[in-house]
Amino acid sequence: MNTSSMNKLHDVEHPKRIKSFVMRAGRTTTGQLKAIETLGPKFIVPFSPRVLSPQEWFGESQTPKPFIFEIGFGMGDATAKIAHAMPEHHFLGCEVHQPGVGALLMKVEELDLQNLRIISHDAVEVLEKMIPEHSLDGVHIFFPDPWHKSRHHKRRLIQTPFLMLLLSRLKPGGYIHCATDWENYAQHMLDVLKAMPGLINQGQLAQGYSTRPSYRPITKFETRGVKLGHGVWDLVFRSKEN
Repeated sequence: MNTSSMNKLHDVEHPKRIKSFVMRAGRTTTGQLKAIETLGPKFIVPFSPRVLSPQEWFGESQTPKPFIFEIGFGMGDATAKIAHAMPEHHFLGCEVHQPGVGALLMKVEELDLQNLRIISHDAVEVLEKMIPEHSLDGVHIFFPDPWHKSRHHKRRLIQTPFLMLLLSRLKPGGYIHCATDWENYAQHMLDVLKAMPGLINQGQLAQGYSTRPSYRPITKFETRGVKLGHGVWDLVFRSKEN
């Protein structure tokens, strides 16, 4: 998959709406471009307004496995570590920034990850158009853009309409796991998640937050923040069983 092909993944027309991300400039390294060229055809799924079954995402011959969708994997470090530690799960990572896609593909090759696929497109449209209803066992949203200025709060990903969409794609008993290092956003997410009918808070801490689940690794970025005195908040909610 060449660079122009990669760029076309973002070119599908869709109605205008407030988005939770911006296409930031960033240099894609030679190694990342090579990974996109050589591994992209197998591991990158182009956006298409057609619902794909979990088997279609990962190959028709694949035995069905728990299906986890990650939104905004950044440079893919945590994604690769989780996929490597949980080979019994399928992971679909969604990221719009090309350097991150290339970086994760390099880790796919390094760790020989066969249980991971990537889509480089707006996660809301992917959920709306490509993910079957009640097919996801879990959703990971780690360190989304906090849009810390008050006038930008409307751009935050975790809002009631988005959670309604997520809930429609979760299996009964499926989970949503969010993490942030912005306390204001953590409180916002907690309030919105707690108000959503059909979701049950799994938090063990007094404020309603969760202890960090063992499967979520601590990233270098997070370690630097903790050393600077920044907090990190995990939130885990499950959809109600039928």
